[in-house]
Amino acid sequence: MSNQDVNALAEKDSRSTHKRSSGWRAFYKKLSRNKAALIGGYLILSFILIAIFGPLLTQHDPTKVNYSIKLLSPSAEHWFGTDHNGRDVFTRIVHGMSITLWVGFLSVMVGAIVGIPLGIFSGYYGGRVDSLIMRLMDILLAFPGILLALALVSVLGGSLTNVVIAVGIFSVPAFARIVRGSTLAARKLEYIDAVRALGSSDMRIIFKHILPNILSPIIVQATLRIATAILTASALSFLGLGAQPPTPEWGAMLSDGRSYMFDHPHVALYPGLAIVIVVLAFNIFGDGLRDALDPKMKK
Repeated sequence: MSNQDVNALAEKDSRSTHKRSSGWRAFYKKLSRNKAALIGGYLILSFILIAIFGPLLTQHDPTKVNYSIKLLSPSAEHWFGTDHNGRDVFTRIVHGMSITLWVGFLSVMVGAIVGIPLGIFSGYYGGRVDSLIMRLMDILLAFPGILLALALVSVLGGSLTNVVIAVGIFSVPAFARIVRGSTLAARKLEYIDAVRALGSSDMRIIFKHILPNILSPIIVQATLRIATAILTASALSFLGLGAQPPTPEWGAMLSDGRSYMFDHPHVALYPGLAIVIVVLAFNIFGDGLRDALDPKMKK
């Protein structure tokens, strides 16, 4: 390879890197206009860091029972107090962060992996394929999400793995419908007709040309869906169908603390606040993403 070829490749790579960098700066600029969304994004980043490094920094065992210090009020030793089994509430919340995020991200990933192909095939092929897939989605949508998840977990059994599967299944229709709508709009574009006229296969058109152009609504839907998944998983654990004792899952902690809400409110207060803050952060960040990624928004 000649020096000219090497220089040309280097220049091309430099232009590509600069273009990506400019795109990220423009996206961040649009996102930063929504201060609430920016705060939500920073909160989510801090949650991820807490989930990774938080357990390494805590001093107490999240599952060790010590009845001699049960139901202590918040103090310098126990920031959020202790529960009815003498376990440090703050430590359990920190350890529960990774569980909550794991359930939220993984369940949405399951819903996306199933729902996105169904939505694309439905919107691209239309006809009987579209009717069959959408009627199946309508059947799933006929059940309220929490009731569908509750029924699935009741059949599969109470565990975090089954919660992920149940929440993932009830997330499928949301992804399928939004992807179908985006695909219906994308397949009518002129460049899709041009690519088809050049002899590209359906799979190449779908996954190389249509899917990359409908990622924006998918990303927004995934972000908002994580909040719903976390809330649903916490509700299932609250009912005793999710994480099993002594796992420090926030919904289960909230369920344990409801018996002490009047005499020792800290046992239920802090897990409840943790759920509210995480869900709120994903919701406001998702709203900001929708505005930043929407090409129809005014610059």
